[in-house]
Amino acid sequence: MAESILLVEDEKAIRNAMAEFLSEEGFEIYQAGDGLEALEVFKKETPDLIILDLMLPKLDGLEVCKAIRQKSNVPIIMVTARDEEIDKLLGLELGADDYITKPFSLREIKARIKAVLRRTGFQSAAEEHKISFGPLEINTDRREVKVNNKVVELTPSEYAILTTLSQNIGRPYSRLQLLNATLGESYAGYERAIDTHVSNLRKKIEPNPQKPIYILTVYGLGYKFGDNYESNV
Repeated sequence: MAESILLVEDEKAIRNAMAEFLSEEGFEIYQAGDGLEALEVFKKETPDLIILDLMLPKLDGLEVCKAIRQKSNVPIIMVTARDEEIDKLLGLELGADDYITKPFSLREIKARIKAVLRRTGFQSAAEEHKISFGPLEINTDRREVKVNNKVVELTPSEYAILTTLSQNIGRPYSRLQLLNATLGESYAGYERAIDTHVSNLRKKIEPNPQKPIYILTVYGLGYKFGDNYESNV
């Protein structure tokens, strides 16, 4: 079955060009021209991925992203005509998995889509593969994370960071190394994206995000996965 994509873009010519191109690439396409319509289509169609413009009438992209994240971890690629770091950070903090700045080529957006879907794809296995670190459990076959036996909803990017670090306990990763290992070359030159994802991840899995026991900061470099999970914090 073809993956489905919701295109949210108020400029009709751009939206139609993207829809035609991506349809030819084998994707099933849904469209919305404003933020409110985007939420309606999302609720009705439950797409596999969303391409979400930041500047939208009726309800802007950040509000749409926030509303969707309250209900779903569907991958979101945010599109902005502004190349300001604050816009990108806001989008990432709200749960966007990638961003792309206008103008962009259709081949570039295809590459971003493929990269995000690749990170979020499920793999079958004869037996479930679970890794436990104290109260934290990662099921890599189900792509499911639990803390104290309760499922924790992670975005695809947060899950990618967690699994990469947890499979290399104690190994320090620079921000650039972690960026390339988890999110791919599409984020090149924007290492601070990792800080945002790590901050969100800590809020979800750490007993005390201010005193993390899993995702540890390596000052002046980046992050590593800790090896002491017995904590009373």
